[in-house]
Amino acid sequence: MCGIVGVIGVPNAPEVLLAGLAKLEYRGYDSAGLYVNDQAGHDFLVKRVGRISALEAAVDASVQGTMGIGHTRWATNGRPTLANAHPHVSADERFYLVHNGVITNAAALQAQYLQGVTLASDTDTEVVVQLIAVFAQTGLSAKAAFRRALQLIEGSYAFCLVDRLDPSTLFVAKNQSPLLIGVGTGFNVVASDALAMLDQTDQFIALADHELVTLTATTVRIEALDGTPVVRAPQTVRLTDGDAELGAYPFYMLKELNEQPTVLRRLLARYTADGQVQLPAAVLQALQAADRLYLVAAGTSYHAGLVGKPLFEQLAGVPTEVHLASEFAYHQQLMAAKPLLIFLTQSGETADLRQVLLKAKAEGWPTLTLTNVASSTLAREADAALSLAAGPEIAVASTKAYTAQVALLAILAQGLGVAQAQPAAAAFNVAHQLSLAASGQAQLIDQAPRLHEAAQHLFTGATRAFYIGRGTDWLVSLEAALKLKEISYIQAEGFAAGELKHGTIALIEADTPVIAFITDPATAAHTRSNAAEVAARGAQVLRIASAALAEPGDQLRLPDLDACLMPLLTVIPAQLLAYFASLDRGYDVDRPRNLAKSVTVE
Repeated sequence: MCGIVGVIGVPNAPEVLLAGLAKLEYRGYDSAGLYVNDQAGHDFLVKRVGRISALEAAVDASVQGTMGIGHTRWATNGRPTLANAHPHVSADERFYLVHNGVITNAAALQAQYLQGVTLASDTDTEVVVQLIAVFAQTGLSAKAAFRRALQLIEGSYAFCLVDRLDPSTLFVAKNQSPLLIGVGTGFNVVASDALAMLDQTDQFIALADHELVTLTATTVRIEALDGTPVVRAPQTVRLTDGDAELGAYPFYMLKELNEQPTVLRRLLARYTADGQVQLPAAVLQALQAADRLYLVAAGTSYHAGLVGKPLFEQLAGVPTEVHLASEFAYHQQLMAAKPLLIFLTQSGETADLRQVLLKAKAEGWPTLTLTNVASSTLAREADAALSLAAGPEIAVASTKAYTAQVALLAILAQGLGVAQAQPAAAAFNVAHQLSLAASGQAQLIDQAPRLHEAAQHLFTGATRAFYIGRGTDWLVSLEAALKLKEISYIQAEGFAAGELKHGTIALIEADTPVIAFITDPATAAHTRSNAAEVAARGAQVLRIASAALAEPGDQLRLPDLDACLMPLLTVIPAQLLAYFASLDRGYDVDRPRNLAKSVTVE
């Protein structure tokens, strides 16, 4: 995901933009840029590849302005180059545009409308800014040209547009990608995350899809694409150190769900370099010294551990067990001669895990904690700790911590496998696969409206549901069922699809929701057969398949990815289905009954 900031009506636009971009840098961008205008005939475009610090160094005292736009980018269309960095400018140098999202019909628009225009970049964003310029050249106003382009564009977007001929106005629009308007006194701002502009204002307007905003220093006009005015008052956003990720989303869960592509990219930036895994020497030594790995966790983290087991065994050739902490702490296991206990925990304070850690320390077993909180008890007391780098997770229903745990386990497995010269690890590029996973997650998040419709169809009036699959699809079914039950209170179970006939199919009756994951090439035909069996008994079946295995009638197709990492994609629709099921029932998505975020008592 990329970051957008914009401002109009301040004396120091470059400083405001750079400060906002710096606050978004935790997302791990590969290029950044800004355009500023002093509204007196002088303007500046500055772009740099790399970190925000490179852009800051390039913006000297001569760059001045009272309005402007800025952007941080993670490459989707086109490599991270200066030409592909935002803002993009039209060929006639009239329009400047920053964009988050993916335009799915960019090639078709280019072929139809831009035959005489030479593009300077490889991005879908430039197609849009050139399109606006071409429409303006026919006599349309900047706003009308922008509106016409929006009516033709397909895909996800958050746009902030400047017309050099009218620097007193910013034009803003969004669809599926978040964008906020911040309201100040004598100035206004734009941001993809409220965190970027909280030092300027705490009054934010969250935009809806297919809205166009005309912004001046003193006015905010919101309208639908057909021109119908929209009146929406700003909301106060107050953030503290513990909840700085909220922005203006209605629920933390939705915010954190949307952050998952960013989490993957942040992990890649932290633990890989030039496509190679980079682990602390002590961690790699502990992994290499072990003859068996024990993944210890609870809840969602336990489900992530189940996905990690085949990763370690296939890529590193090390036998791996997964244990519930509450069981492991009090029931003696037959341990290997050289065990390594790996604790998976979002908070780092889970009481059940700490009991196991204390036992491990008493026995002299080496320990490693993977956690989201570097200062937590489990991080401090283990022999070593690695950060999940997911940022604060506030919603009780964990989303991005699961993604981070699976991804970090994959990174560890690859690093260990390469260190031990395992052929499977040598043939596997975890950095490339996780990059593909991040892009695939973003595409699936953009399918939220379709999944909302599916949730309404499946779960309205439902009291129970089943998720089925084989291989890693079964493992994701367990997590999917947990998500649904913990926030919608629908009794949900995840089953290995082949086990249905051994008892569970007796529970299938008319209109029972059954969600079937089909991403495992070895068993896809078998899972389809199981889905047909429950459908024959009246179940409502939703089939979610990878593109390579999809067949006519499948309701959702997932981008292709190595089978061992498909849980990073299949979990996205599972999380969204649970979110919408809870939302439509009127529940507090973030605070389900009887549950707490960090389980600090046994």
